[in-house]
Amino acid sequence: MAEINIPNEYPVELTPPDLSAYKNGNTGIPYVWRFDSGKPGPNVMISAIVHGNEPCGAIALDELLRRDKRPVAGSMTLAFMNVAAYEAFDPADANATRWIDDDFNRVWDGEVLEGDRDSVELRRAREVRPALADIDYLLDIHSMQHLAPPLMMSGRHIRAKDLAARIGVPERVVGDAGHAAGRRMRDYGAFDDPGAKATALLIECGQHWQAAAGELARESAARFLVTTGALSEEILEEFSETPPPQSSFTVIEAITIEAEEFVFAEAFSGGEIIAKKGTLLGYDGDEPIVTPEDDLMLVMPSKRLWRGQTAVRLARRDT
Repeated sequence: MAEINIPNEYPVELTPPDLSAYKNGNTGIPYVWRFDSGKPGPNVMISAIVHGNEPCGAIALDELLRRDKRPVAGSMTLAFMNVAAYEAFDPADANATRWIDDDFNRVWDGEVLEGDRDSVELRRAREVRPALADIDYLLDIHSMQHLAPPLMMSGRHIRAKDLAARIGVPERVVGDAGHAAGRRMRDYGAFDDPGAKATALLIECGQHWQAAAGELARESAARFLVTTGALSEEILEEFSETPPPQSSFTVIEAITIEAEEFVFAEAFSGGEIIAKKGTLLGYDGDEPIVTPEDDLMLVMPSKRLWRGQTAVRLARRDT
């Protein structure tokens, strides 16, 4: 297993569900389930546990499967991704099983998937790749290292921000281009093609193990399925009818670590609006990192402060 070794400062409030009943799937791919309505409509997909220590998405999919939810139009795919890392999760060392060998959410480049590299995560990505081939709408459910406001990450194209606005949760939507360390699943293939219609969103539901992350995962999944026409509105009855207004941001810079050591100037957790240009954020080795303009939001400052990783992203509020 790849060494992560990051201490956990948060209580584990969520109980990861047992996924053994879903092992066989019904698609020929373990842990991947697809239901077809037999009626015209889009092919929609919700994916969970791309990272093994993020149980909120598994909670949402487990509930949909236990309640036998079936699409009223098009097809609905429910996919548990990095099951090996998820099954290794230990609340006593909750950060250790984000992945086994590779970050599953940094391998979604065609050359990587079709190349000679090998790892537990790459083998699983190659196995589940066919399930993504004809998906029109994808919601990839994640959570965050820090206790911070939830975010909907919409990628680079306006069609995803439009879908996020129709879903209505969470309150902050962030457009971004991903990470230098590798391509995310939500940016794979047609999802990141400016001329395509396939649309993907990645939701960060809050801190990994807080109870509220499980609730937001359930609500965002329900709203995504209703918005895309897969399920009827009755599934929303238990949730607030009118979510709070959203704010939209776009990442203008991703700070990629160049030195052997990166240190933040303060204990940033994410969501902070840094008012003044030139504010010190930290040091990449001896190089000071400062905000390039006024009023930028910090997006998901990382604890994985290793060379080549994203330390933090800086987002400007959309006008």
